[in-house]
Amino acid sequence: MSDSSLRTRSGPRGLAARIEAGTPPERDRALDALRALAILGVVAGHWLVTAVVSDSGSLRVTSPLKYLPQLAPMSWAFQMLAIFFLVGGLVGAKGHRSARAAGIGYVPWLRGRLGRLFRPVAVVAAVWAVAAVAMLASGVPLEDVRLLVRMAAAPMWFLLVFAALTAATPLAARLHPAWPLAAVAACDAVRFGPGGPEWLWWVNLAAGWLVPYCLGAAWAGGRLRSRATGWTLLTGGAATALALVVWGGYPATMVGVPGAPVSNLDPPSLAAVSFGLAQCGAALLLLGPLRRLLRRPAVWASVAVANLAAMTIFLWHQTALIAVTELGLLASRALLESRALPGLHTPPEELGWVAARLAWLPAFAVALLVCCAAFHAYERRRPR
Repeated sequence: MSDSSLRTRSGPRGLAARIEAGTPPERDRALDALRALAILGVVAGHWLVTAVVSDSGSLRVTSPLKYLPQLAPMSWAFQMLAIFFLVGGLVGAKGHRSARAAGIGYVPWLRGRLGRLFRPVAVVAAVWAVAAVAMLASGVPLEDVRLLVRMAAAPMWFLLVFAALTAATPLAARLHPAWPLAAVAACDAVRFGPGGPEWLWWVNLAAGWLVPYCLGAAWAGGRLRSRATGWTLLTGGAATALALVVWGGYPATMVGVPGAPVSNLDPPSLAAVSFGLAQCGAALLLLGPLRRLLRRPAVWASVAVANLAAMTIFLWHQTALIAVTELGLLASRALLESRALPGLHTPPEELGWVAARLAWLPAFAVALLVCCAAFHAYERRRPR
């Protein structure tokens, strides 16, 4: 098919054909699929386990996992950050090696890597600064504004950790993943013991995500090509995580739960890191099937589009949830005599809440599409 015919075609098939024609043959599409899967898993997980409840005119955030512990396996399905760090370590190590070969220094390379992360962050911060002032001026209680701003800013902690690991890429490329894994195990043993110091929180925050990042760097160096490695990570990591939950006293949920005394994610615990190793093993085993699947132009086009807007999706998905929640709250006050909308403002204490929340997901998705249309340009913009 000629380039001119590709340009004249319209609709989804035409878009898929144009993306297929513009994809370099050497691009590993499976990596894009893994990255997209990780981001969309985080988004879906937040939308399903974050409940903004309206009680007596004020707002509070809670989670169905607090009231429905049988839903804990759901958190295992959607907590995919380890895969993102795995791919990030691979791409970062390869990029740093290529930059050195091209004579590009560490600082220019790092500036380029971090630029795409923090340009869209500045836009989110500016929009929410204006929104916070507008809400306060309109009479919204200060505590409610603080809660909503914290929700919108919550994804940014991930970017700070990822930026720090990106800066440490030259070290990560030389560091065996067993070392940060041992640091997590040692810190857990101390911090969960009597009188454990609080500063160990920071050690686990770095070491916990350094494990999959170092795995990605090792992958870039050709040390993770064996399927046996994938099976070892999958089975060993899953068995360890399960044992720690069943016999080690670790929480069954792989995400934070409001009010819980211990979190597997804040900071990453040994159970969460072990589960992340299992996810990394599964990712390695899925490479072949994903590459075959992504030969289909329509499938590849959906993955490519998601990757082009990955940072925008990640940064604005909580804002989309907040927007729908607040609009629903205004509508309920104006039209429904302030009755709480099921799955949107009601406490997530019953399984019926989960069914109602699933019905709200399309509304969240539409709001996120609006955010992407408005702010995606800042993700793609390059400094002059």
